[in-house]
Amino acid sequence: MSFLRKAGFTLTSALRATVMLLAVVTGVCILAMVLITCIDVVMRIFSRPIVGVYDLVYVFGAVAMACAIPYTTAVKGHVAIEYFFQKLDKKSRIIVDTFVRLLGIGLFSMLTHESARIGNNLKASGEVTATLQLPIFWVSWVIALCCALVVLVIFYNMTHPGKELVKP
Repeated sequence: MSFLRKAGFTLTSALRATVMLLAVVTGVCILAMVLITCIDVVMRIFSRPIVGVYDLVYVFGAVAMACAIPYTTAVKGHVAIEYFFQKLDKKSRIIVDTFVRLLGIGLFSMLTHESARIGNNLKASGEVTATLQLPIFWVSWVIALCCALVVLVIFYNMTHPGKELVKP
């Protein structure tokens, strides 16, 4: 096996593992939101609400949504308008598909940059959650990481047509 082929296989395996790890993080965050919310509801019956539930649900929700995007892209789980796409001839489909993927790479590259910039600004300003006073800069960094991974997944999809990075 040539060096480039081995390197490509290693990078693909690392990307796949990272996407799957983020899918697990998504599940853990959703589970945490459900548990915290249910416990808070029960505790409110006894006039003992949990302090900071809103902060925790806010942070877990943002992390869950960000971490789900790379997995959804990897399994090609996004909504597509197949009806119009299938009406095109093969050459036109390739052109449209490539154009849309390039737009996606551009969009998620900008989101990566802006999320990292916002995270740096939040860290510099010392921004924290309202009740628990948890620093939140890292949430923007997680969003930036996930957007960067989406760029890599889209690039993988462009270079491996008809093949998902991860099987659903």
